[in-house]
Amino acid sequence: MSIDLTEPPVVVNCGVATHGVQRTSDVYWLPQLWAVHLYGYNAELVIDGTVHRIGPGSVSLVPPRTVTEYRYRGPSTHHYAHLTAADTGSPETLVLSPGHDHSTLTEHFSSAVAHATLRPERTRAELWLALQRITAQRPEPTEATDHVARAIQWIETHLDEPLTVPQIAAAVGLSHTHLTRLVRTHTGRTVVAHLRHRRVSRAVHLLQNTSLSIGAIAAATGFSDLQTLNKACRQETGRSPRQLRAG
Repeated sequence: MSIDLTEPPVVVNCGVATHGVQRTSDVYWLPQLWAVHLYGYNAELVIDGTVHRIGPGSVSLVPPRTVTEYRYRGPSTHHYAHLTAADTGSPETLVLSPGHDHSTLTEHFSSAVAHATLRPERTRAELWLALQRITAQRPEPTEATDHVARAIQWIETHLDEPLTVPQIAAAVGLSHTHLTRLVRTHTGRTVVAHLRHRRVSRAVHLLQNTSLSIGAIAAATGFSDLQTLNKACRQETGRSPRQLRAG
C-alpha cells in the first residue's frame, strides 16, 4: 500500500458521522489529508469516477487530492479519521468489502474516537493498528482493474485536452470496444460519461476554490467553449457554472 505506516500517522480529526439525512449525496476533496472510513451502511462510493458498492463493515482508505462522492440510501453512519502521513510512491485508493476483521476494526475506531480529546497518543496508536489491518487485506489487482486504473490515470493527466475514446484506448494498449466494456463494468459509466464527470468535478473545484474566470476554467478542463461547459455542468450537477461558483 502506498501510505507509509513505518510509524503512526498524525491524526487531524476523527469521529462518528451520520449523513444522508438532508442530502442524498456528498462530494469531498481533501488536498492534504488521507481519509479512512469504516462504514455501517449500504451506499455507493465513487472515487475519482470509479464506483464502489459498500456495505456495513466495508472500509476505505483514500489518498489526498482525490475526489470522493457518496451516494446515500438514507441515514448513513460511519467512523472516520483524517490523517497526515507520508506515501511510499504513487498514492493508491483502497476499498475493501466487509471482512472478518470488522469487529476488531470497530473496536480500534471506537477507542480512537473515545480518547481523541484526553489521550491523543492512544488515538494515534489505535488508528495505526487499524490501518495495519486494513492494508494487510489489500487484494491483488487483476489485469482488468489494472487496465482501467491506467486508463483513468491517463485521462486524469490529459483532462485539458480534446480526447476521444480510441485515443484513450490506444494510450493504454486496448481496443476502444474493450476499454468501453471494462470502464462501464468498473465505474458504471461509459468512457465518455466518465470523462465528462471528471471534467465537471475538476471544473466545480476550480469554480469554488479559485478566482479563475469561467472561460479559463472551461479551457483548463477540456471543454471547447462556455456553452459546452454549461451543458455538462447542468447534466452532472443540475446547476450552471455561475450557480456553482455562487455556492
